[in-house]
Amino acid sequence: MNSLVGTIPDGFGNLTELVHLDMMQNSFHGSIPGQLFRLTNLRSLDLSTNSLEGEVPPELGSFRNLTTLRLNINGFHGVLTPEVGKLRNLESLKLNGNFLSGSIPEEIGDLTRLTEFSLGKNKFSGGIPSSIVKLKELQSLDLSANSFSVQIPAVIGRLSNITTLDLSYNRFMGPMPSTLQNLSKLETLRLQNNNLTGEIPTWLFEIETLNKLLIGGKGNNLIWNNKAKIVPRCWLEQISMTSCKISGQIPQWISSQTGLNFLDLSDNQLEGRFPDWLAEMDVNGSIIPSDNDIKGNLQDIIPQTPTLEVLSLRNNSFEGFIPRTISNLSSLRILDLSRNKLTGSIPQEIGNLARMIETPVTSTSGYRFPSDLLFQMNNPYINPDIILEVQDLIVNWKNSFQGLASRNLGIYSFLDLSDNRISGEVPTSLGNLKDLKVLNISHNNISGNIPESFGNLKGVESLDLSHNRIAGSIPQSLTKLDELAIFDVSDNRLKGKIPVGGQMNTMNELKYFANNSGLCGMQIRVRCPEDIPPSEGEEENDEKQSWMSWEGAWIGFAVGLFSSILMMATH
Repeated sequence: MNSLVGTIPDGFGNLTELVHLDMMQNSFHGSIPGQLFRLTNLRSLDLSTNSLEGEVPPELGSFRNLTTLRLNINGFHGVLTPEVGKLRNLESLKLNGNFLSGSIPEEIGDLTRLTEFSLGKNKFSGGIPSSIVKLKELQSLDLSANSFSVQIPAVIGRLSNITTLDLSYNRFMGPMPSTLQNLSKLETLRLQNNNLTGEIPTWLFEIETLNKLLIGGKGNNLIWNNKAKIVPRCWLEQISMTSCKISGQIPQWISSQTGLNFLDLSDNQLEGRFPDWLAEMDVNGSIIPSDNDIKGNLQDIIPQTPTLEVLSLRNNSFEGFIPRTISNLSSLRILDLSRNKLTGSIPQEIGNLARMIETPVTSTSGYRFPSDLLFQMNNPYINPDIILEVQDLIVNWKNSFQGLASRNLGIYSFLDLSDNRISGEVPTSLGNLKDLKVLNISHNNISGNIPESFGNLKGVESLDLSHNRIAGSIPQSLTKLDELAIFDVSDNRLKGKIPVGGQMNTMNELKYFANNSGLCGMQIRVRCPEDIPPSEGEEENDEKQSWMSWEGAWIGFAVGLFSSILMMATH
């Protein structure tokens, strides 16, 4: 990785014997210069993760010796040229993360040596060409986050070497083709967020090599057969079955998946008690059964696995209190207990959650977030779908529910305890969690003051303390929060001057300060007594004295007039 900027310089076209050209992860912009197409001996061309734009040129067909072509994560648009079919030696073709549209050309079937094919996160539409059946060596097919709107073609089941099939975030319709059960080497199947219909087939759990299964999600009409007896022959590491109409208790068969590191059963019809076997499972990643009607006392069922990183129990019927043992979850960085029936106070021990204090480069589950992620987020040519629109986890961020890709969860820390019945004072230890992006304790019965220690939350972007009984003043230490974008303290008992300085000067949404007894400050356009100059105060006093003098004169005149009339009447 370098930091080269500008257009791709002249001179490369003279390197006619060049075999490998790697210019990935720079800031090159403009189109691919014609001089590169003179490098006919190239076997590997990597221009990925730049800001290149324009159409993918048909001259690419001149690279007859090319085995690797990576143009992913740029700003290319237009259609995929049919000339790509001339690259008969190609083994890896990655065009994901651009703005390419139209249909996949039939000529793609001529790339019979292809093992890796990625068009994900573009704007392709239509269907998958039947010629894809000729890609017998294909191991990884990624067509995710496009606009394909047909049935999944049955011929995909004839790609016998496929290990990864990602068709997620499209508009595929109809049932899952039964031919998929023929993919005897399949390890990862991602079909979530499509318009698929029908019953979820039980043969999915008979694919012995399968270790990542992600189905259901927004827009789907898949139905889980709650009477089906599942005896998995696979060992799943990731299970995502959101919005699949699973009812009753959390399925018992999941307990056999002892290598599990990601479980998402959100937005189903689950009920009953949170199972002991799940609380005791050594899940070294994420447990997300949110948006169901699961019950239990939190202090009895909360997992105690030190490698657990994400726990979202949002919008269920959990009761009880947050136990002091919460600090044992030393890897936890996303904790969402919102919209339950929790009582008691927030324990001081919650401020000892190590991963919310500081996020290491590598997570305990082996996840290592990519070094180019920050580049992607700041690159105007990058399709925003790459970062946040892949909704593997829904969180309440900045007063709206947003999606976070599970592959990028390692860079976020959230704590949401809102919409419960929690009481007591705000623990000062919350100020230890300096890596938090979101802290939400709104809609509770919390009292006391806002701790000075909140000024240590240097990473926080959204701080919501609204709808509580918090009193006192807003501490001046909050001016140190350089990342703060939303600060909501409405419907409390706060008073005094809103601090001035830093991001606090931008907190000018009146609704975020509404319904407090005595707040003032330039943010809400209410002057504080200490900000009124003495001269203005003296003028006000002079006016009052002047009014009092005139008022006395009028009273004296009225009394004198009445006395004169009375005397005249007597005479």
